[in-house]
Amino acid sequence: MGGGCYNPGVSKDEVRAAIGAHKKQRITGRHLVQSAVLVPLLYKDQALHVLLTERTIEVRSHKGQVCLPGGTVHPSDESLLGTALRETWEETGVKAEDVEIIGEIDDNVVQSTGYVITPFVGFIPYPYPFKASSLETQDIFFVPLSVLMDPQSFRTQERVIGEYYYHGPVCDYDGHVIWGATGRILKHLVSLLDDSPEQQRT
Repeated sequence: MGGGCYNPGVSKDEVRAAIGAHKKQRITGRHLVQSAVLVPLLYKDQALHVLLTERTIEVRSHKGQVCLPGGTVHPSDESLLGTALRETWEETGVKAEDVEIIGEIDDNVVQSTGYVITPFVGFIPYPYPFKASSLETQDIFFVPLSVLMDPQSFRTQERVIGEYYYHGPVCDYDGHVIWGATGRILKHLVSLLDDSPEQQRT
């Protein structure tokens, strides 16, 4: 899929309202590894976009996959939010003080690794001097929220991608394949935006 736009009128206030009204679903378990990601939203070309990264092939897991910036908890992290902000800075160069956190959305479990991911949604400035980690981040790119909100964008598919078998939401965008936990998290985000009163009136 290319860069066509659907529902270009989604605004920061609509995102704030949708996230603020949502009652987050938490997932806990003794054997789950705590991790956190940031869903970074920014204004580009007069529309909200999501920042995504493509991982290098040098990383330990999820080689070459499209991801939200984030990772597992380090002992020095004061909180899961601290984990998400630290990893975002390491992977993209976005400083913690430049992120406006607006809330959390539902936890997500990666069955293949045993990670439970806590997603934080926040706004970041644009333009910005992004700096990709040479070890972890092969590419930083931006997907319009309008594209992700298009009902035709996400499809439930069975796919073999590299060594992985996957059944769930998939979105193809400008040569990138958005799937796995990232696909599920973004699909959940846009479902909240679609359900907001403002969107139901449009």
